[in-house]
Amino acid sequence: MAYEKIVAVYDKTAKARDAARALEGSGFSTNDISLMSRESFGDKDVRDGNLWQRLFGRSVPEHESAIYSRTIQSGGAVLTLRTPDTEVNRAMRVLDVHGPMDMNDRSSAPATNVTPISGTAKTDTTGTTRTDAGEEVLRLAEEQIDLGKRRVETGKSRIRRFVVEKPVESQITLHDEHVEVARRAITDSTPTRDIDWKDKVVEVVETSEEPVVTKTPRVAEEIVIRRRGSDHVETIRDTVRRQQIEVEQVPNKVKKAA
Repeated sequence: MAYEKIVAVYDKTAKARDAARALEGSGFSTNDISLMSRESFGDKDVRDGNLWQRLFGRSVPEHESAIYSRTIQSGGAVLTLRTPDTEVNRAMRVLDVHGPMDMNDRSSAPATNVTPISGTAKTDTTGTTRTDAGEEVLRLAEEQIDLGKRRVETGKSRIRRFVVEKPVESQITLHDEHVEVARRAITDSTPTRDIDWKDKVVEVVETSEEPVVTKTPRVAEEIVIRRRGSDHVETIRDTVRRQQIEVEQVPNKVKKAA
């Protein structure tokens, strides 16, 4: 299937946006539509002819490049659409409704109300571009490798604090006091006249020491948890594709006369 790139120039960015929305509403893919205005380029110099050649993928004549540059600088916009060649006429009808500018009139002098004309460049699926000048351009593509970095989780270190018990022992001296009753004989035989014949009870407190255990907590050590970073160089090996050309001369086959 062959493809064409349609280029439509509008003197107002709003017109170009309306045309782009109309193309989307008609079933054309948003990815195939590109709208270039003053906001799109920022500080880039739109007067650079090579800029338009890179954007369109084909050689852009000087007068055509000047039209695009003046249009962008004056607040207009350039809309491009890549579409199969079978859809070109339908796309052109959609674009013409929104009043694109006449490229021929614009190249000679600025104008606002002009006849709609869209410039085109055909491209087939093999990457060959045919321009209005009769040139055929074969594009060669190549891949480039770009290295980036992302952070991934490789694991976790879990530090858990818990309580354990261990047996300990220590010695302590305890003191006991008990009552000791002893009888002692009296050898004096002298009679005692003042005898107290009343009942009497004598109480003596016995004491005994027992161990008392108290526990006093203290901080024995600190555990410092930190992450330590380190860098290492890793060599990435991959393959990239690149298109090349090979020129082969094919001679004409001449039939020999019988």
